[in-house]
Amino acid sequence: MQHRYRTSRHLLRCRLAACLELPPEAVPLHSPPGEAPGLAEGYGAVSLSHSRDQLLLAWSPWPIGVDLEWAQRPIAAELLARRFFPPREWQQLQRQDPPERPGLVLESWVRKEAAIKWQRSSLATDLRHWHWCSEQQRLEHQLEGWQPPSVCVRRNGWLCAVVGQAAEQAIWD
Repeated sequence: MQHRYRTSRHLLRCRLAACLELPPEAVPLHSPPGEAPGLAEGYGAVSLSHSRDQLLLAWSPWPIGVDLEWAQRPIAAELLARRFFPPREWQQLQRQDPPERPGLVLESWVRKEAAIKWQRSSLATDLRHWHWCSEQQRLEHQLEGWQPPSVCVRRNGWLCAVVGQAAEQAIWD
C-alpha cells in the first residue's frame, strides 16, 4: 500500500505540473495517507481511483470525482443492488435481462463512487442516496436533489466514471 500511495501521488504531482504549468515539486498538493487528495485554493480539484494495477487521475477547475473498475470484475450483482441501491433503481434493474445485470450494476456503482468523491462524502453514508437511472441517463442524489453531470466510458477493459461540471468534456489520455 505504501508503494502504491507514493507512486500514485508522484504520478498525480507530475500530471498536475503539466496542467498547472509548474514544476512537480511546486504543485500545492495536500494528500495525507487515507484522505482524498486536494489542491490549495485557486488550483482546482483532483480525484483519483485505484484498481488492481491501474490508476485513474483527474484534474478540473471545479469539484470532480472519478472511479474505475475492471469491466469483467465478478460481482454478486443482485445482492449488491438489493442491499445498496435505492428501491426504485433495484426495480429498474429487475426489468433487465439477467445476463445484463452485472454490467449495469457495475456501471451504476462506478458512477456513484465517483459522485461520492465529487461530493467529498463516503460510501458508508451516501451510497444508498444516489440513484442512477440508465433509461434517462441521469445520476441523482435523492436527499439533496443534486444531478451532477456524469460520464462512464469503457477503456481497455475498464469502466471509468467521472462526475462533475463539464464531465462530458473529459479528455482521456
